[in-house]
Amino acid sequence: MAFINLQNISLSFGSTALFEDIRLTVEPSEKVALVGRNGSGKSTLLKLIAGILRPDTGTVALQKGIRVAYLDQMVPGEMLGTVLEAVKGDIKLVQPGLEKAFNQRAEKVISQLGLDSNWINNTLSAGMKRKVLMARALAAEPDVLLLDEPTNHMDIDSVKRLEEMLIKFNGALIFVTHDRMFLQRIATRIVEIDRCQLFDQVCDYETFLARRAAAREVEETQNALFDKKLKKEEQWIRTGVRARRTRNEGRVRELQKLRAIRRDRREAAGIVKIESQETERSGMLVVKADKISFSYDSIPIISQFSTVIMKGDRVGILGPNGSGKTTLLRLLLGNLRPDSGSIRLGTNLQISYFDQLREQLDENKTVQENVVENNQDTVTNNGQKRHIIGYLQDFLFSPDQIRSYVSTLSGGERNRLLLARLFTRPSNLLVMDEPTNDLDIETMELMEDYLVKYKGTVLLVSHDRAFVNNVVTSTLVFEGGGNVKEYVGGYDDWLRQRTLEAKPVITTKFTPLVRTTRPRVKFGFRQQKELDTVTLDIQSLETEQEDLYKAMGDSNLYKNEKSAVVSKKERLDEVKKLLAESYARWEELEQLKNEL
Repeated sequence: MAFINLQNISLSFGSTALFEDIRLTVEPSEKVALVGRNGSGKSTLLKLIAGILRPDTGTVALQKGIRVAYLDQMVPGEMLGTVLEAVKGDIKLVQPGLEKAFNQRAEKVISQLGLDSNWINNTLSAGMKRKVLMARALAAEPDVLLLDEPTNHMDIDSVKRLEEMLIKFNGALIFVTHDRMFLQRIATRIVEIDRCQLFDQVCDYETFLARRAAAREVEETQNALFDKKLKKEEQWIRTGVRARRTRNEGRVRELQKLRAIRRDRREAAGIVKIESQETERSGMLVVKADKISFSYDSIPIISQFSTVIMKGDRVGILGPNGSGKTTLLRLLLGNLRPDSGSIRLGTNLQISYFDQLREQLDENKTVQENVVENNQDTVTNNGQKRHIIGYLQDFLFSPDQIRSYVSTLSGGERNRLLLARLFTRPSNLLVMDEPTNDLDIETMELMEDYLVKYKGTVLLVSHDRAFVNNVVTSTLVFEGGGNVKEYVGGYDDWLRQRTLEAKPVITTKFTPLVRTTRPRVKFGFRQQKELDTVTLDIQSLETEQEDLYKAMGDSNLYKNEKSAVVSKKERLDEVKKLLAESYARWEELEQLKNEL
């Protein structure tokens, strides 16, 4: 017998319909992923099943006696007491005589999620609080587990722990997530909410994508044939007197039906259009960190870390919650001074910052007021003025939403608003701290494409493994004790490379192309000749660096001897060092030349 049975469910909020006569049954032990665009109704469907909302029409029936646990998308700001107290909740709900067993189960789940029973909830990060709420849901041993974006704010290790626990979960699981790796590993059934209906497929996510693409192709073909028929009938009716003289009233009635069908057709949701403000280019060197260290209360966060970030690099930052990723960002941006070592910022940097807590948004202002000041009705995008309504419609906001307060928006809609606000500001250095939280998968894939084509430099903190794989050219990884290591490529590349020994196997000497630092002199023939040489050297080194990135991103490389990988890594480090020196000299010579 099905655990959950939804029959003929319809629900609207104001003039916006979310569901129209939908049906859904869920059997014991099924693992169902809900997917769909932001605002399509995924969270609402979970709340209907949990009994938090009621439908306008239809019935929601749960098998008698089953226990349901629900994890909301939003993390409460205030959580009193300790972790154990929050997980136990109201102990009176536990049957007499079973309290000891419940406490043991609670302790076990807390440990499995990497928490400590005695931690104070209000001192924890959003990701840690989310794990506390997850532990509470699992400790109740529910028959049905409803999870709304369970991986939000969680670090990668926590996500992997959660994956293992949910794979072993014996009850029915229904969840919403934007994490494609998580979805592919957990789900046995995919239900997409699209235009008030459900597209239900018993398969994994990759198979679902193929089936959905085929279904949409069939739909487009059918719509095209329908439109062609409608156009033909419209041409017939416009022949006027001759058509009426035939007195083909049946054909006229058929045309009226066709018009009604076309009027009621729900078109597929639009796509977000992401275009950033162009600005002046930064210098070749963006950030150079030399042996920087930083501690909090004598606890080392970063120790003797060095890196060179060049124009066009897309750098991912990985590490557990609380490891220091945001601290590293602030150091690299010059907002925080290291305890030791030095930070050098490049020239002409214009920075745009996407913060994971969306603190730049004012909930007491409208969507429009959060993008433009003084309630202006235009924005400038790529040098052209656009009306604010047209611009925000590119980010899938309706005219009614544009005039609504931010407090009414969902998490995904708030992220889209933050992107809309961000891309009205010119930048050549884009800093993104967990930009994928709450975004639907299609918008996330569009953002991936945008970041890959972005002409500036990107610093990215993300726990989304697929997103990191698809965007970054290198990763900075916190590996404990203040140790931050740099790896070529994304998350999967890091997994392959981290098994290599830190000690080099082969030592290869390379002759530097530009090594000496000359005293500042007037710009003359020799300086012009050196500038020409340095420019050619930079081009050659950039080409070699790109080739090395590609080679080290190829999984086949790691099937060879370890020495081959080590050799390429050493050469890449050498090339980056030579590039930094060449760029620095190029900037000196250009500055001398411009002073003439």
